[in-house]
Amino acid sequence: MRQMPWFGMDIGGTLVKLVYFEPTDNTPDDEKNETETVKIIRHYLKSRSAYGKTGKRDVHLQMECSIKNRRGILHFVRFPTSEMPVFISLARSKGIAQLASTVCATGGGAYKFEKQFSEELNLTLKKFDELASLIHGIHFIERYNPQECFYLQNPMEDEKFRKIPFDFSDSYPFLVVNIGSGVSILAVYSQDKYKRVSGTSLGGGTFVGLCCLLTGCETFEDAIALASSGDSNKVDKLVRDIYGGDYPKFGLTGDTIACSFGHMISKEKRDKVSKADLARATLVTITNNIGSIARMCAVNEGIERVVFTGNFLRVNQISMRLLAYAMDFWSGGTLKALFLEHEGYFGAVGCLLELV
Repeated sequence: MRQMPWFGMDIGGTLVKLVYFEPTDNTPDDEKNETETVKIIRHYLKSRSAYGKTGKRDVHLQMECSIKNRRGILHFVRFPTSEMPVFISLARSKGIAQLASTVCATGGGAYKFEKQFSEELNLTLKKFDELASLIHGIHFIERYNPQECFYLQNPMEDEKFRKIPFDFSDSYPFLVVNIGSGVSILAVYSQDKYKRVSGTSLGGGTFVGLCCLLTGCETFEDAIALASSGDSNKVDKLVRDIYGGDYPKFGLTGDTIACSFGHMISKEKRDKVSKADLARATLVTITNNIGSIARMCAVNEGIERVVFTGNFLRVNQISMRLLAYAMDFWSGGTLKALFLEHEGYFGAVGCLLELV
């Protein structure tokens, strides 16, 4: 294990998340005996924060930790799943297949690309359960990063909005809402006791796909940037559009969404909306649906802490603030929405831990 780069991969429907553990406690003999291939791989990964046009290393997330009595640094890299052929070509050119015969992987892509890895790199993908890896990764990173978990205070008030650390050391039970291309929801009762309670096919992939259709954007980042300048009220029909004001009998204020995309029935209003408005309404629709399902699951399971994670929340403060507000408001303050700094990397970390 001292010579082999330690990699974990979570191959999702939209993004590949890769973690690389770099030991920092090497002895002089370790450094002397280090192969040239290992040096090349380490230098390539660490010397840049971007790989080609689409690969990114999230430098701000790297962290010190200990794995199998080795001290080191975890590095976090992501790239679109559609770019897998480019990654395989790069892995071949850097000689990764010369160092190991097995790479650990999780996610649906561990099955989808298994044959390609075998035929083109002569590598076996050792597959680990996606949800088990997610839970193990969350516990591991939280243990080494006390600031990992946080909640949002006054999420809908710009001047009072605050990001507050949350002590996650005594967390059970909690709900994990993992928002990737789709959504899986798990109830976690201990480190090894958990179950999948629900999910929805309307997730981050849905948001990007609909935005591509409605606005012509091409990436998640483009869609989020567009949504940040839009006004969803021009697209969605609100309670006040139907009642002329509030609906107090059921505690519904006039600005509550009554019908997502409801205004788009009218050609006159369709002609007035911008692409940014459509992107914002799409984001709000997907986010509200996820929040509603999460709340129902929490109530059914009798759980008060709901942890939202996944790459859908990366650079997406709009959804985080909406989820924080919705959980608090619709539960009368009994449910708390929690978030994690490392977002969608937990599965990759979890399968790495299983391999080593």
